[in-house]
Amino acid sequence: MTREQFEEIAQRAFDSLPEFFKRKVENVQIVVEDYPSDEALGRSKAGRYNLLGLYQGVPLKFRGTWYGMYPVTPDKITLYQRNIEQQCRTEEDIERRIVEVLFHELGHYFGMSEKEVRQALRDYE
Repeated sequence: MTREQFEEIAQRAFDSLPEFFKRKVENVQIVVEDYPSDEALGRSKAGRYNLLGLYQGVPLKFRGTWYGMYPVTPDKITLYQRNIEQQCRTEEDIERRIVEVLFHELGHYFGMSEKEVRQALRDYE
C-alpha cells in the first residue's frame, strides 16, 4: 500500500471517530512513518516491529493554566505503517487497525491510562 493510500485511510479513520471526541482534539499532528525510530522506541516498551502507534506530548488533563502561555509545538501521534500492515491481511483489516491505534493514542492525548484506553476501545466497538 502506498503512503498516500495509508494516509487516506488514516484520515477516514479520524473522521469516523465520535464527533465529541474530534472536537476536543487541538494542536495534534498525526503523522505516518514506516517504523519507529530509536527515540520512539525509548519512549515505549514495545519492539521495533510491534509498536503500531505512539503519542508524544502533554496529555490534555495534565495541562495547567501555564499551557499555551508560550508557543508550544503540537502533540504528535505517529502511526507505524509497515507494522500495522504486517498485522493485517486486507485493506479493511488495515482500516480497522488504524481506527484502533488512532483511538488508543488519542486516549493517551486525553490522559487515559492503558487500562482506561483498552476499556474505552471495547466500549466503542
